[in-house]
Amino acid sequence: MKNVLNSVFVALFLWIGCQPEPAKITAGTPLIATPAKITAPKKVRAAVATVLSRKEVPVLCYHNIKDFSASAGENTKVYTVKPAAFAEQMKALADAGYQTVLPEQLYNYLVFDGPLPEKPIMITFDDTRGAQFSIGAAEMKKYGFKGVFFIMTVSVNRPGYMTKEQIKSLSDDGHVIGAHTWDHHRVTKYAGDDWNIQLVKPKAQLEEITGKPVTDFAYPYGLWNTAAIDEIKKSDYKMAYILSTKRDPADPLYTIRRMIVSGTWSTQGMMNAVHSSFH
Repeated sequence: MKNVLNSVFVALFLWIGCQPEPAKITAGTPLIATPAKITAPKKVRAAVATVLSRKEVPVLCYHNIKDFSASAGENTKVYTVKPAAFAEQMKALADAGYQTVLPEQLYNYLVFDGPLPEKPIMITFDDTRGAQFSIGAAEMKKYGFKGVFFIMTVSVNRPGYMTKEQIKSLSDDGHVIGAHTWDHHRVTKYAGDDWNIQLVKPKAQLEEITGKPVTDFAYPYGLWNTAAIDEIKKSDYKMAYILSTKRDPADPLYTIRRMIVSGTWSTQGMMNAVHSSFH
């Protein structure tokens, strides 16, 4: 019996001695290894010449959306698109495969060669008209389109123009709110405190309404000069928009081309103009 017990003790001793030694945990040694940090490569801004060489994205510019008679003045006919025509144009763009882009995506494309849809287009509105909210945004929603609304802040809450609540609603729905000065005076005429009144204060007011940064500016009448570009940069805008004139070779981001959609065009005429103006 004694020999049996000795054999058992010897076997148990040998079994314990064969077990692997547990890992030693010392003070300061983490129980779980921290994954190594991966630093994303820093984006390199494109040179001005590269920005200019990129294929232009079509940018449409609408003002008023309402019916008008055949006897209406020429300015009304050019700057006003009938509601039925606007609806037809949005459908035509969607049927042709166009997808809307917004300023941040356009900026990333121009500056960092970021991706775009196969057929990108930007839809913009000037002057704060109420029909841009009630008709424009409503028609665009049918096709998942998003637009840019350039607000002239003197007109906010006035009859026939958008309210603060409507502007906030547009922003909350994924549209972009941009600045279009306080009262639509030409930037080429500004001096002294005009820059603060027309650039800085409208930006701050719109940011207060939307709760988001306002980074885009549209020139009244599409008119600009180099002095205005310098002031727009100082006011912390990232891009500014002209009409169908040449871009500034030194500052293409502050002279983004847009095309006014005339109320005298057919839908096919509008589609042809998109192709010929930006391709």
